[in-house]
Amino acid sequence: MAPKLSHHLISYAFFLLPLLVQVSVVKSESQFSKSLHFLQGAQIGHAFKGLNQVKQYFNAFGYYPSGINLTDDFDDLLESALKIYQKQYRLEVTGKLDSDTIENMLIPRCGVQDVFNKPNDLVEFDMVANYTFFNGMPRWNTRQLTYTFRSSAQVISVQQLRPIIARAFQRWAAVSGFTFQEAPLFTQADIVIGFHRLFHWDGYPFDGPGNVLAHAFAPQDGRLHYDADENWSTTNLTTINQIDLESVAVHEIGHILGLGHSQDPRAIMFAYYMPGTIKRNLGQDDIDGIRALYLG
Repeated sequence: MAPKLSHHLISYAFFLLPLLVQVSVVKSESQFSKSLHFLQGAQIGHAFKGLNQVKQYFNAFGYYPSGINLTDDFDDLLESALKIYQKQYRLEVTGKLDSDTIENMLIPRCGVQDVFNKPNDLVEFDMVANYTFFNGMPRWNTRQLTYTFRSSAQVISVQQLRPIIARAFQRWAAVSGFTFQEAPLFTQADIVIGFHRLFHWDGYPFDGPGNVLAHAFAPQDGRLHYDADENWSTTNLTTINQIDLESVAVHEIGHILGLGHSQDPRAIMFAYYMPGTIKRNLGQDDIDGIRALYLG
């Protein structure tokens, strides 16, 4: 699921973001969890050790501006970030680090930023759409794409990956007019899929188990990276602590095609993923989004 990575909009534009967006690494899951629970109830005017990690989290996902010293002061920028985040994920808008917000932040997710970029036609008529696009609405100039596998960490064999990734591509092909064909290993392809660990030379390091699961880049970059340190499942028997590889593949392919994150929890393009669940089927919002981007 991205890095500082971008998408479509809600009526309030926060600030414009680059096409690829996940940024500094947040603390490990256990450390971050402890910090967040300790900070429950924090609000504007407070100063607590660990608030800088909250700012880092919101910066990584597009809510808190870059280039600002991330202090432990609960400032007006953090309150604004919290309110936008709470509205994005349909939480009570309090501007505080309340329990519901903290629990949402602790769910593993895609590393692509939450970008607020609504198509002009929806803005003009004040229509509500849950799907989003990357800034500038980049898209592929061909509907016939090739893909290959290239990893810096050995996690799952290419033989195991092939049928999983093929099924994930087919879900998008069925509703979009795209075709996807595997290219031979070690050859050039439009899309390159692989497993990587921590710093992996794309500017968007992974963070170990938990938090960010995967990220992908906007058209026509084509990179899709899985965090090698996650507990991946390649079967239909995903356990409570496992991440279903195919579910995440379907989500990240949506980013590769140009979709951002959706506000609809039922959509494949919803940013968060609950471990132990299987979510592989496109929702109506996903279908509407890809058709609006390429067929609208």
